Amino acid sequence: MNIDLFPLVLYGGIVVAAIVGLLIASALLGQKRNDHATHDVYESGVVPTGSPNIKINVPFYLTAILFIIFDLEAVFLFAWAISIREAGWVGFIEVFIFISILIAGLIYLWRSGALEWRTARQQHDLHSMKGDGGVVNIRNGRKIIEEAKADHGHGGHH
Repeated sequence: MNIDLFPLVLYGGIVVAAIVGLLIASALLGQKRNDHATHDVYESGVVPTGSPNIKINVPFYLTAILFIIFDLEAVFLFAWAISIREAGWVGFIEVFIFISILIAGLIYLWRSGALEWRTARQQHDLHSMKGDGGVVNIRNGRKIIEEAKADHGHGGHH
């Protein structure tokens, strides 16, 4: 089995030459201005205020991890879908096991509250508004809102 690697090496060389050429052209042709705001942080058109060392809530990280997990799932399933004929029934059973484990993990996260974004107060208010059969009772919800406004007006807290 003799594999000719010349086209691959040639392509790699062309890519590296193009990248180096673009970097050199940018350095030579780019603007050389150095204003007072050149080195300031600029994020989406908003000048940052406050400390960059802020605490971010745990649900943000859980959402990021869930996104990564299910994004990887999509990559694996895409690769499986491409090779479904070669994988045959064995591949189908493996993918079924893979998806079953991911669904079990998702159910565990759901049951443990990792997908819950409501604060304790919001959860309490929602629970108080639910009537028979889990239906949200609007009248009861208005009563809770009025009580909260009254407590807030008198300095009380729930």
